[in-house]
Amino acid sequence: MAQVTKETMIGELLQINIEAAAPVLMGIGMHCLGCPASQMETIEEAAGVHGIDPDELVKMLNEKLAEASGE
Repeated sequence: MAQVTKETMIGELLQINIEAAAPVLMGIGMHCLGCPASQMETIEEAAGVHGIDPDELVKMLNEKLAEASGE
């Protein structure tokens, strides 16, 4: 199973599993996932822009990725 970190780019995250990651990102208010600028942001940068603790966002994303992969 792929694990992400605060340094993982949003574009990379979406390539890992868009179906698992997109709902989490949309849930924090990141509605511009198709925007080229958002693709080059790290998870930490995206969390900061949206007022979310980056460690908590990474935890949420890794839980969803694990769930999606059946782990």
